[in-house]
Amino acid sequence: MIKTFNIVGTLSLALLLMVFTQGVWGQNKAANKTYPPMIEDAKVEIYRKVGETELKVWIFEPKEKNPKPRAAIVFFFGGGWTSGSPSQFVPQCRHLSERGMVAIVADYRVASRNMVKPVECVGDAKACVRWIRSNASRLGIDPDRIAAGGGSAGGHLAAATGTLPGLEAKDENLKVSSIPNAMVLFNPALVLAPIPDVNLDGFLSNSNAGRFGCKPDEISPAHHVKKGAPPTIIFHGKADSTVPYASAQKFSDLMKNAGNRCELVGYEGEGHGFFNTRKMRETLDQTDAFLVSLGFLPKK
Repeated sequence: MIKTFNIVGTLSLALLLMVFTQGVWGQNKAANKTYPPMIEDAKVEIYRKVGETELKVWIFEPKEKNPKPRAAIVFFFGGGWTSGSPSQFVPQCRHLSERGMVAIVADYRVASRNMVKPVECVGDAKACVRWIRSNASRLGIDPDRIAAGGGSAGGHLAAATGTLPGLEAKDENLKVSSIPNAMVLFNPALVLAPIPDVNLDGFLSNSNAGRFGCKPDEISPAHHVKKGAPPTIIFHGKADSTVPYASAQKFSDLMKNAGNRCELVGYEGEGHGFFNTRKMRETLDQTDAFLVSLGFLPKK
């Protein structure tokens, strides 16, 4: 994801990622919490090791005991695949765990800490969903009611788990699906390569294999929408200058045309990352209602 400036094509990969990161986090510094995060009210587990790097999840469990397996949701933080912290979605997790879900924030490798490209971020996200499903019984989770969520680049990763074929992490047990049963996306990056009927030339001016670590269309969720994709809700600011609203509209149209459920909730005058602050309560209520409609949460 990049800002829609004409000079983008002359920037280096590192600078491009920095520009996107500043665009995301400059609008909400509170979301860019300290790394590694200190989350005292969650249980911590390691879902994947890559060399010396331990990728962790922070698990928020409902206080009320329930003998039946619960629905779960995992959130991936934003930050241009370059920075960011799992702390970003802690408020959403606390709310959803209080409502009866097992709610999880996940770490994944990023460029600033691990010198990786977005294709490897996708592999981590898929490995995380697969780990949750593989450990569902132990964690008290229903393996058929797992949602993936995230914001911006994290929204891209959540969408990638539900749409992209391949791009799996090495040594994964492919017999266990990494596809979630629902997606909750906040200003996500959904179109990363040219696509018919939408003019995103400035936004896509530096989409190439060197930037992403693979061909742009291979990592672009909109290019892999097909019938049977997970039901999805998208929250997106109509004044977003970092990830154009038109890209979310295109993805939503493709989903509906394929016979999939997709709700696009557009916010007039709102820019990137709006859901982190003044619209958090509103987007949480709509997320809650969406999950209720799927049977992931009980009615209020």
